[in-house]
Amino acid sequence: MNSDQIFQLFAYLIPSVVTGAIAFYFFRMHTNNEEGRRRFLLHKDSQKDTLPVRLQAYERMALFLERIAIPSLVVRVAPQSNDKGAYENLLIKSIETEFDHNLSQQIYMTDECWNIIKAAKSATIQMIRKAAMSNTETADKLREDILNETMDKTSPSATALSFVKKEIGDLW
Repeated sequence: MNSDQIFQLFAYLIPSVVTGAIAFYFFRMHTNNEEGRRRFLLHKDSQKDTLPVRLQAYERMALFLERIAIPSLVVRVAPQSNDKGAYENLLIKSIETEFDHNLSQQIYMTDECWNIIKAAKSATIQMIRKAAMSNTETADKLREDILNETMDKTSPSATALSFVKKEIGDLW
């Protein structure tokens, strides 16, 4: 083989190699695009199924936060006796029972949101315990003290509820 034949061989070979490389590049782009499209469609289908469940979880936690807000809690849970300690325990038990009932909702929300809800629950319990440490003697007086102490403050439930609303807004 002389140099002229080698040059002719390269002259025929180079366009086919370039054509093959371009075809490979476009085929690869096409498969990546199709893979992304399939992934998007799967995500879209799963969102269609999971979004209502997630919204329901947020709805239930909003209801929980409304139910443990001090004014609604104290109005809804009346003292069963005149014992202030028993009333304090009844309020805390009501919060814990409500929380335990909604415990499974955490799998549908972010960790940050769940932690804020738990913090609101704990802060509400702390507010009740703090009010119970006063010198009141009856459950009705404790009820008044709890309401008076929390009147001027922003409720932990309200803060958590605003975060839940913000997070629901981020779902859209």
